[in-house]
Amino acid sequence: MALFLMGDIQGCDTPVGRLLDRIDFSPSRDTLVVLGDLVNRGPESAAVLRRLQGMGASVQCLLGNHDLHLLGVATGARSAGRRDTLAQVLAMPERDAVLDWLRHQSMALHRRIGGADLLMVHAGVPPQWTVQDTMSHAGELEGVLRGPRYADFLQEMYGNEPALWHDALTGPARLRFIVNALTRMRFCTADGRLDFDAKDGAADPPAGLLPWFDVPARRTAGATVAFGHWSTLGWLSRPDILSLDTGCVWGGCLSAVRIGDTLAERELIQVKCEQAQKPG
Repeated sequence: MALFLMGDIQGCDTPVGRLLDRIDFSPSRDTLVVLGDLVNRGPESAAVLRRLQGMGASVQCLLGNHDLHLLGVATGARSAGRRDTLAQVLAMPERDAVLDWLRHQSMALHRRIGGADLLMVHAGVPPQWTVQDTMSHAGELEGVLRGPRYADFLQEMYGNEPALWHDALTGPARLRFIVNALTRMRFCTADGRLDFDAKDGAADPPAGLLPWFDVPARRTAGATVAFGHWSTLGWLSRPDILSLDTGCVWGGCLSAVRIGDTLAERELIQVKCEQAQKPG
């Protein structure tokens, strides 16, 4: 049985098929974790959702910012943007069942492999949170998304504040921070204040900002955190992080990593992707 992690798909189903063939994925034998942003910007979002839902228990999906945006558009919390490619999903005959499946996916996942922690999120983890904090806060959000009042939350999900975590946060503000940390963050300040403007790579961060994974005394530093979301960062493999968004929708690659018996055993497998959107 093999564990594979896959980076951002963003509505590009054809490369998913090629990559699953390349890794010789067997639903009866293997497990696939998709690190969020299943849909949007690419031309085949409906096909992606049908494929992943049809794979049953062999696939686990994280929710990314584009997936939550789809739920927001579907419930009327937000209008689709000019670059969104969500109309085909909203027109699916099985729309309600697919969206119900989507909102029951995870915000974070955790595994112990070879005695070490593998934490999987879409975007990042604030430096104040431990692995246990991350799973607990993700669970708070999952409970709301899976509950009867999820549409009410989606009305309050959008926005950049609060940008700094503290345990006393409550209500929509607390949930909004959790959403933004897990699905949108790239850079933050040394004390963990989130920034949403800087989107370039990590080599030359703006003044006063750090990639979230390079903040000193980050409390998840003892784990390996796998994430997507940051296409300008691309593939990056260190003992403590594993970055897997390699820009499929922009004409880059769709990437998967096979995790071995220990977290140090990592095999990168990639397929080239047709450009579905132009930056800008």
